[in-house]
Amino acid sequence: MTLGALLGVPAVARAADEESKAPAVTVSGGATLVSDYRYRGVSQSNRRPAVQASLTLAHTSGIYGSVWSSSIDDYVANGGDQEIDLTLGFRKSFGATTVDTGVLYYYYPGSGGANTDFAEPFVSVSHTVGQVTAKAFAAYAPKQKGLSVGSGAEDNLYLAGDLGFAVPKSPITLSAHLGRSFGPSYITLGKAHTDWSLGASAMWKSLTLGLAYVDTDATFITPSGRNASKAGLVASIGAAF
Repeated sequence: MTLGALLGVPAVARAADEESKAPAVTVSGGATLVSDYRYRGVSQSNRRPAVQASLTLAHTSGIYGSVWSSSIDDYVANGGDQEIDLTLGFRKSFGATTVDTGVLYYYYPGSGGANTDFAEPFVSVSHTVGQVTAKAFAAYAPKQKGLSVGSGAEDNLYLAGDLGFAVPKSPITLSAHLGRSFGPSYITLGKAHTDWSLGASAMWKSLTLGLAYVDTDATFITPSGRNASKAGLVASIGAAF
């Protein structure tokens, strides 16, 4: 005989009570060291290491807010050396399908008053079947001065697809990505370009190790003479809490 039966407490009531004690807001975050910070295939760190960190507050309703930051090279935002992404979104799962939508604001402190910041609404839909997860992603940044390449306000559309495969009985996940940036904006370096990658990651306790091959069909030469859009391997190690 269970303790609940001895006390005369119905199991359903106990379950409801335990659920009511679950926190309405959860906090998560982490820190990552990457060998190269790639944004849609193009290096934001001059193909050198970058330090990144994140913090997310999520409500049981699906509403969440997050802050993500990375070190960058000074050619990205008029001399600034940091990117801060602020996101307000809504994420909800319906069985094996998850919908995530919101607005992301890119903030570059230390850019000397230049118009470098911009906002970008986004939506993604992912679906899992067995060990495979597929995701479709779309983001549209309306015309803003922060996206200008010298012709006034510009806009940008980004479409992408991702596939992930969790290797059975192992901590390893394989991934593939294909994305296309449209519009003559700062994000596209003045013209449309495609980015793609193949990668693998492994989890051990709170640590995640990653390795990915990243490439684009773009060409962007940094002030130091490096091709920021050249193919390369990107390694990462991150810790989550």
